[in-house]
Amino acid sequence: MIDAPGTGSNAPRHESLVDERIVVAYFMIALGYLALSMLAGLLMALQLVRWNPLNGIELLSPGRWRMIHTNVVAYGFLANAFLGALHWAVPRLMLRPVLNRALSWFILSAWQVVILSTGVGIVLGPTLQAQIPALEKLPFSLGAQGLEWGETPVWIDPLALAGLLLVAVNFMAPIVRASGPMYVTAWYFMAAFVWTFLTYAMGNFLPQYSLTGTSAGAVGGLFIHDLVGLFVTPLGWGLMYYFVPILLGKPMWSHGLSLVGFWGLAFFYPLNGIHHFLYTPIPMFLQYGAIVATIAVEMVVATVLVNFFATIWGSGRAVVTNLPIRWFYTGMVFYGITCLQCAMQTTLTFQALIHFSDWVVGHAHLVMFGVFSMWLLGIMIYLLPRIWRTEWYSRTLSEWHYWLSAVGLFVMASDLTLAGVFQGYYWASLLPWDDSVEGSQPFWILRVFAGLAMMAGQGCFFYNIYKTWRKRPFNDAAAEPPTLATGTKSAPSPRASI
Repeated sequence: MIDAPGTGSNAPRHESLVDERIVVAYFMIALGYLALSMLAGLLMALQLVRWNPLNGIELLSPGRWRMIHTNVVAYGFLANAFLGALHWAVPRLMLRPVLNRALSWFILSAWQVVILSTGVGIVLGPTLQAQIPALEKLPFSLGAQGLEWGETPVWIDPLALAGLLLVAVNFMAPIVRASGPMYVTAWYFMAAFVWTFLTYAMGNFLPQYSLTGTSAGAVGGLFIHDLVGLFVTPLGWGLMYYFVPILLGKPMWSHGLSLVGFWGLAFFYPLNGIHHFLYTPIPMFLQYGAIVATIAVEMVVATVLVNFFATIWGSGRAVVTNLPIRWFYTGMVFYGITCLQCAMQTTLTFQALIHFSDWVVGHAHLVMFGVFSMWLLGIMIYLLPRIWRTEWYSRTLSEWHYWLSAVGLFVMASDLTLAGVFQGYYWASLLPWDDSVEGSQPFWILRVFAGLAMMAGQGCFFYNIYKTWRKRPFNDAAAEPPTLATGTKSAPSPRASI
């Protein structure tokens, strides 16, 4: 990592760079959406094992709340948590505040309107349009679009795109004004601001208004995967390149290798998306290209993982003593497993077995919760005590939060992966469909309890946050931030200014 910026006498004070209130606001809103998404996921899980207590209630049907589950995770939890972390990392890295703090608060409010309107459109849109004659005559549907992860109603899409543009403008201002060498974190952030805007526009407008048939399917596949690889991934890895060296107190093992990871992501990832639609009428040369590009990306990811694990070499005890580092590196282990799965499941041979099975569901949970949510939760665990100038209320609750989350996720992902293999063989044997459903019941029951463990972990976290907030000092600015490794307060180090 570059030498700590801001340690000189001319460096701006931290208070002039970061609006800590908006960081906390984004984190609290994100955690609220995380709870909502988990409740929606539990509803789906209970439906599969025939334990749904809400059968017959149209507005609480699992079909609608499944879309709430995925959209709230992507745009409610991940987007808000990333925005909170960016409001901390970008000003401190570039030594310049965001373009406008009032704009930051406007974006926060406007983005919640977008998310809540999306939820209302998904749950209530079809019902309202069918029951109110004036709404029935509208030239567009108030409900969800028929695109995976792009279910956002058409009347929300322009607002969401405008919000993404404002986010890019607000954060790009301090980056483009910075002088001196550009650390790799800033490379990832700049790319994410551009890629996210273009990806959202491509996925939500082209299939809706311009493309049909296999062309729409190909673009839909690109959108599904690019939303992960060009929105979530660059922000996630960018934040890891920022926080890990600070917490370990040492530079990254190889700056050159970090750039290999960035340019490999930029070159190969946009070509991956069609691997979601193997064995479809999409031209085979596009399917083969997606397979090759996916395997290439996994090789690129290997260089990133090597870089991070080489960085912690010699400091392995930090995984035990430093809670955020434990969350970060657990996510990296899950990332390695996820990419190994990708390289396998993108082949035509393997895809013939696991296509449409619960393998895919397990894979999605492994990457979205096991990787990026683990990283974001680790960032919250690091930043909230620093912002409130106090220690966590309970180290025991923090440990329970970690172990219930990590073990629960590992059990769920392993369970669904195995379920997918069984389902594939059931279908290949040409047995009646009901046989595969009955054979899946033990796996689905275990998935319910694994999900409940993950929810219990977040419950520990929520309670710990509340109690920590209650015991923060009255004059936050006068207190010293705690160190996460020891749980005690210490004199600030040169790197504390980053």
